[in-house]
Amino acid sequence: MDAPTTTAADSNGTDSNGAADAGSGWFAPTPPAGSEVTLSPPAARPSPDALRVRRTLAVVEPVADRATSYFYALLFVRYPDLRPLFPPAMDTQRDRLFKALLTAAEHMDTPDVLQEYLRQLGSGHRKYGTQAAHYPAVGEALIGALARYAEAVWDPETEAAWVRTYTKISQVMIDAAAESELRSPAWWHAEVVAHDLRTSDIAVVTLRPDQPYPFLAGQYTSLETPWWPRIWRHYSFAAAPRADGLLTLHVKAVPAGWVSNALVHRARPGDVLRLGPPSGSMTVDHTTDSGLLCIGGGTGIAPIKALVEDVAEHGERRPVEVFYGARTDYDLYDIDTMMRLQRSHSWLSVRPVVDDRSQFPDAVRQFGPWTAYDAYLSGPPGMIRSGLDALRTVGIPGSRIRHDSIEELVAAGGQDGP
Repeated sequence: MDAPTTTAADSNGTDSNGAADAGSGWFAPTPPAGSEVTLSPPAARPSPDALRVRRTLAVVEPVADRATSYFYALLFVRYPDLRPLFPPAMDTQRDRLFKALLTAAEHMDTPDVLQEYLRQLGSGHRKYGTQAAHYPAVGEALIGALARYAEAVWDPETEAAWVRTYTKISQVMIDAAAESELRSPAWWHAEVVAHDLRTSDIAVVTLRPDQPYPFLAGQYTSLETPWWPRIWRHYSFAAAPRADGLLTLHVKAVPAGWVSNALVHRARPGDVLRLGPPSGSMTVDHTTDSGLLCIGGGTGIAPIKALVEDVAEHGERRPVEVFYGARTDYDLYDIDTMMRLQRSHSWLSVRPVVDDRSQFPDAVRQFGPWTAYDAYLSGPPGMIRSGLDALRTVGIPGSRIRHDSIEELVAAGGQDGP
């Protein structure tokens, strides 16, 4: 799929292969840790600060594009030294800021979810060159923009609520960055060592990082190419960790996808990319023997393949059921690999589903029962949404459905979350 593995695209290349778009700069919403994080329903009685923050955002939402543009204008005029931290084109960045604020506001009263989300943001922002000293400037610009565009509800109490909220948010992010700095570099350089063009718009790219890159099967990375500096996109790993340290990504070139098109049509062995730290917890719990129900659409099959390899390497014989969806047979670009895995492991079943994706969830409902399975969803946002509905209707609780999609995290607020 295109963050944490969904293939989605926006006009400026939300072109990741399964995880939500990494974006670039402040509040670019790195998906919450394995955005499979179980979302608790909002508290029955929101705190006074939460009510004021949400009321402000409700007023600003209809003019979010203008408010966020004004925020960045304030920031860059008052603190021009911060401009290099951001991508040259700011269009999609503006959308990401407001979505991130909505996510934070929605979960102010579910601190475990919010803390994990913010910790991901804080550690991930190291690759942009973000420092603790930058946070006050961002807070100042944010308050200025909100005061202007939420004038109808803005008062001293609301401003105080936002100051308290932003102080808490920024401190979590600063602390997470400091902890991350003790464990890992801000980024890795990775050389392209193989480039396999599977179809006219899908490539399997193999990378050799310049130092050990620790990750788990089912996780994703953020990636920057030399052709689009400061533009980062998320791609899920298509293989479990290997003894030789090589990393494999599946990349689909999407319309106007700057990074994806560069990786598919321009990258060649010898090119050097930059990788951010691994993220996501769409991973296998090896302390249980639950079956795995894996649903992958398009290049969303990449992390599913990694999960299958992970189960095999642990020597487990737990049942793994894979539904591999595509619009046409041509789009089942990795079906041979998946079928080879099925032939090698008696506990694995792979079912290709070729349709217009509208019937994909129905194919899952035909089999089962799935109540003893943990479910994994990886694909375009629409598939994630329909997949969530289908899995819940067959009795799988939200706490056992895992995926990495920031859009779905936001959309699921107030429900029995994914």
